Amino acid sequence: MSSESFKRTTCDRCLRPARTCFCAFIHQVHNRVELVILQHPDEATNAKNTAALLHLSVKNSQLYKAEQFDSAELHAAIYAGQRQPLLLYPALADYHSLGIQPPPATPNLTSIAAEQLRLIVIDATWRKSRKMLYLNPILQQLPLLSLNDTPTSIYTIRKAHSENQLSTLEASCYALQQLEQRRVDYQPVLQAMADFVTQLAAFIPKPDEQTRRLSPDL
Repeated sequence: MSSESFKRTTCDRCLRPARTCFCAFIHQVHNRVELVILQHPDEATNAKNTAALLHLSVKNSQLYKAEQFDSAELHAAIYAGQRQPLLLYPALADYHSLGIQPPPATPNLTSIAAEQLRLIVIDATWRKSRKMLYLNPILQQLPLLSLNDTPTSIYTIRKAHSENQLSTLEASCYALQQLEQRRVDYQPVLQAMADFVTQLAAFIPKPDEQTRRLSPDL
């Protein structure tokens, strides 16, 4: 098989080009809190996106792709089985200026079993995630779960706007750990991401290589 044919081959499982397939890194974790990932379509085609790896690594998870979802379908995904839904999202200071309703109070989570919780995660850039909140009012009705004191991100191949900004995979793992009181080990999922980052970094030209490409006479 030629190198060009290898590049065009797509993995049936992760749907990525063969040379960036991450299936070998996956060690599936049995999470107790159900995970629902709402992915913006732009993220689905981003080579650096981590939601697909997260979905394949966390057994009890669902992945939906849209910017504006069908209301009935989204309602079913959020409330199926009478689990308590929580939206993983930081509190906003400007709800009304964004045309978004403030969320209801977060319930006392210590009195709810992990198996009765459902974590909703938006996979999008910060700006597009706020638009998804605006376009899907049902998300505005969900109590929030916010993260504090998280480790430094290992997502070094994508530009972050702050040092505390995490990938969808990292944020979801830390949120699940928090809700499950660390009774499930998500280190295999985080290690899969670290391996994925290393793999992709190999395809990113180093500064000296970029200089040689721009200055072929050097």
